[in-house]
Amino acid sequence: MLKDTTREIEEMQNDLWMKRTPQERARFASAMFAAARQTIIASLPKHLSEQEFKKQLFFRTYGEHLPNDFFKD
Repeated sequence: MLKDTTREIEEMQNDLWMKRTPQERARFASAMFAAARQTIIASLPKHLSEQEFKKQLFFRTYGEHLPNDFFKD
């Protein structure tokens, strides 16, 4: 694994991160997830059906396919 951050900087970043409250860390993580989701949505083809859109969004988010029986017929 390629790393370009020194151990000292990693420790400084971790110290700063741990000084945040659990609520601040949760808000940050939630905001990052939302930003990543919007990036994924923007990258999907515009002509997808709702079902195919959901399938592709799930796969790109979690790296797994939805079960075949996820959508009711």
